[in-house]
Amino acid sequence: MKSLNILCVGDVVGASGVEFIKRNLWGFRKNNNIDCVVANGENSFYGNGIDAKSASIMFESGVDVITTGNHVWQRKEFYDFLDANNFILRPANYPDICPGAGYNIIDVAGYKVLFINLMGNIYMETGLDSPFITADRIFLREKDNFDFAVIDIHAEATSEKISFAKYIDGKNLKACVIFGTHTHVQTADEKILRNGAGYITDLGMTGASDSVLGMKNETIIQKFLTKMPVKFEVCDDDIELQGIICRIDTGIYKCAEIKRINFKENIINL
Repeated sequence: MKSLNILCVGDVVGASGVEFIKRNLWGFRKNNNIDCVVANGENSFYGNGIDAKSASIMFESGVDVITTGNHVWQRKEFYDFLDANNFILRPANYPDICPGAGYNIIDVAGYKVLFINLMGNIYMETGLDSPFITADRIFLREKDNFDFAVIDIHAEATSEKISFAKYIDGKNLKACVIFGTHTHVQTADEKILRNGAGYITDLGMTGASDSVLGMKNETIIQKFLTKMPVKFEVCDDDIELQGIICRIDTGIYKCAEIKRINFKENIINL
C-alpha cells in the first residue's frame, strides 16, 4: 500500500516556538518519514499575529504550508507577504477582497493536495461566511483538480469543529485530514471518521508546556484576579510540539492511521 505521512502542527507560539521548529523539525521529519508539514502560525510573532520573518523561518525549517486564523491581520506590513506567497493561508471565509488566499493545491510526492484554511463562526469574528458553505464552494470549484484535502478549521467551539468534520466526511469528498486549531489545548479525540477522514478537535500548540496557552502563568492569573489590562508575555521554557501525524492511503485517498504527537527535544511520546 502506497501512503503519505502528513504532520499537522498546533499553533506555533512566539519566537520560542519558531526557534523550536527551526532546531527540531527537519530531524523530526526524517525520523518519522514525514512527506508534508502543515503548521498553524498565526501566533508566531511575539504576543500574537505573524510576520514575514517568522513565516520565512518556518518555511526554511521544514514547514510546507502555514495556516492562520483570527490574528492574521494583526500586522499590516504582513499583507503584501500574504499576497505574494500562496503557501501561507488566511481563512477562506473572509471576503475575497482581503489579502492572501484561503486555499492552495500543492504537489506532495506527486499527489495534488488541497489545503484549506477556514474559521469558525461561533464566538469568533462576526459576519464571516459559514465555513460549511465556504468549504462546499471550494470543493465544487476544484473537484477535478486535487487528490485529497487537508483542512484547518480555526474555531473556538468544539461542537462547531466536530459538526464541520462530520459534515465534510459525510460528503465523502476526498477530505482525508480535518483538524481544529485556536484553543492551544490538545484534545484526546483523534480518530478516523466514518468515511475515512482523520480528525482531531484541536492540535494543541507549539509552546511552553508549563504556561497558559503559551503565555506566562502569572500574567494570565493576574488578569483573572484583577480584571485589569495586563501585558501578556510569551513563556519561553520547556517548549513542546503538539499535533498529529496522519498516514494517507493513496490508493483510496483515506486516512489509514492517525497518531497524536507530543514532542519535546530528545523526548517523544506517541
